Amino acid sequence: MIHREHENDDSRETKQVLDMIMTGFYDVIVIGGGHAGTEAAAASARTGAKTALVTHHFDTIGVMSCNPAIGGLGKGQLVREIDALDGLMGKAADQAGIQFRLLNRRKGPAVRGPRTQADRKLYRLAIQSFIKEQSNLTVVEGGAADIIVENGLVKAVQLMDGTIINCASVVLTSGTFLNGLIHIGDKTIPAGRMGEKPALGLSERLIGLGFGLGRLKTGTPCRIDGKTIDWANHSAAN
Repeated sequence: MIHREHENDDSRETKQVLDMIMTGFYDVIVIGGGHAGTEAAAASARTGAKTALVTHHFDTIGVMSCNPAIGGLGKGQLVREIDALDGLMGKAADQAGIQFRLLNRRKGPAVRGPRTQADRKLYRLAIQSFIKEQSNLTVVEGGAADIIVENGLVKAVQLMDGTIINCASVVLTSGTFLNGLIHIGDKTIPAGRMGEKPALGLSERLIGLGFGLGRLKTGTPCRIDGKTIDWANHSAAN
């Protein structure tokens, strides 16, 4: 099920969905629909816990923001561990892979790493399909503005439109959105990623709860327009 934060439809069905979201109770609420969030939400739902995944837009679930590679020397082991726990990433990579390689093949088995380059669109659609089909899981489209805590215990999550979703626990997988900044040359703009707003209210709430926020940096290289390359002198990598 998908609930959208800004819903203009006045139908009885829409009102029933809104009432259920606002008055219902979830065992787990996962905030953020990236790689970590989708795995956390699906894993929670697989255990039988009533789970809600809060994300700005359903269409951005599973988006590969930067490098469309799954696995490799550093992450291949992690992907295999996720797969062993019936996770989504390996399955989606199988469906969306356009090149599969085993890195470090000249060295011993202990240091080899499986890696696939994925089609961004196919990977995103595969993850979204898994999320749609997962039982015990509701996707709530909206921005998380506040985590309501009483007597040291999490009680609910409040969305930016004021909707309150009651819960027993919260898993925060907001990635680069907490007080996020994008630097382009000398220009700095607040953003979770290009074209999307950062989670400022949630960041302030975490600070108010006594958590410290630091900064990590990712570097994104310039992209080359494939239409400007003479491919005649290149061979396809297998």
